[in-house]
Amino acid sequence: MSPVASFKPANPSHPDDPANPASGAYRWLLLFGVWFLYFAFGLTMVAMAPLVGVMRADLGLSDSAMGLILGAWPLVYIASAMPCGAFLDRAGPRRALFAAAAIIGLSAAARGFSEGPVSLFLAVALFGVGGPLISIGAPKLVSQWFEGPDRGLAMGIYITGPALGGICALALTNSVFMPLMEQNWRHVLFLYAGVCLVIGLIWLAITQHPEARSMERSAVADAGQGQWVVFRSLLALPAVRAILIMAVGAFFYNHGLNNWLPEILRRGGMTPEQAGYWSAIPTAVGVLGSLLIPRLAVPARRRKILFAVIVLAGLSTLLLQGTGASLLLSLGLILQGLVKGSLMTILMLSLVETRGVGSRHAGAAGGLFFSAAEIGGVLGPLTLGALSDLTGGFAAGLYLLSGICCLLLLLQARLARLRA
Repeated sequence: MSPVASFKPANPSHPDDPANPASGAYRWLLLFGVWFLYFAFGLTMVAMAPLVGVMRADLGLSDSAMGLILGAWPLVYIASAMPCGAFLDRAGPRRALFAAAAIIGLSAAARGFSEGPVSLFLAVALFGVGGPLISIGAPKLVSQWFEGPDRGLAMGIYITGPALGGICALALTNSVFMPLMEQNWRHVLFLYAGVCLVIGLIWLAITQHPEARSMERSAVADAGQGQWVVFRSLLALPAVRAILIMAVGAFFYNHGLNNWLPEILRRGGMTPEQAGYWSAIPTAVGVLGSLLIPRLAVPARRRKILFAVIVLAGLSTLLLQGTGASLLLSLGLILQGLVKGSLMTILMLSLVETRGVGSRHAGAAGGLFFSAAEIGGVLGPLTLGALSDLTGGFAAGLYLLSGICCLLLLLQARLARLRA
């Protein structure tokens, strides 16, 4: 499918004109801009994970307290996702995504100024205001500009942004930036804040093109329809409800494991530098998985692919029970990467393509998705931290994640029956 032929804007005043090359080429530049914003999202989201040890020591925090702090932004995300989704449907993504980059950068800088658990909690929580604008705005933009297999490919491409941002945070924080900043974790976070601001300015430059302004007009939902009416109509769909419940479990798994993985590996016998490098393995694998798996997950075979991804998720947590740099541990990290790069994307793709949702209400549906999902995003890091304090290790938490995957399989069977 050619880039021009796959673009069908919702606004009739902006026709799909094969003579207009910008309508085909420009969507890929916009996708690059969204990818860059998602890179900033992933960089800031993961930035604290390799710094957990030094921050705990500096601020005098327990594992439970750090778990609560790591879950602060998903807690805010729950409340802000639906308003952000409604805002994106009404206003379009151009200005909203720049605001998101600025807020995320401010969150990173505020973490560097933190002097105790309360100020650090608030700084991390601020990320929950900017984050939804990116994670909801990205699929909305893709649903407007891409269709068919290209839509899955585009979603797979932009989801590599946070993956690569996470790789940079995990692999470079302790090995490069901490030595560069004379082991001052605050200065590292200030550096990441500056990166976010620069990326926001790049997005502004990209969206100055007339194609972006036309896209924004076509992305705006009908202002005459009350947003709460839209939310209620979406929640009335059984398939939407099933996907939202699955999203809770998927984010419990992802956020719990992503936030604690470097510490799990460190307590398994690795140095902080080794743990950072090994923690980057699933993120690197996730980049490849994001490019391949969502594109293959077309409706005809999505059920089987989703089933396989959930099975791999449960198996990975069992393999991560090992200690040291072992073959089984390596396999567990690889399997986690395949899940990390595809599970959320497939669920979001399923939601956007559910009858009754579509691109026009993708923002509202995305708001519902992330409001529900971030309940798991809060409970995941908090629960694993609390279980570590209670049991003296992460074995119980990893077994719990395996149990979550079993529940996801049951929900996946329910979703398949609804669509049969």
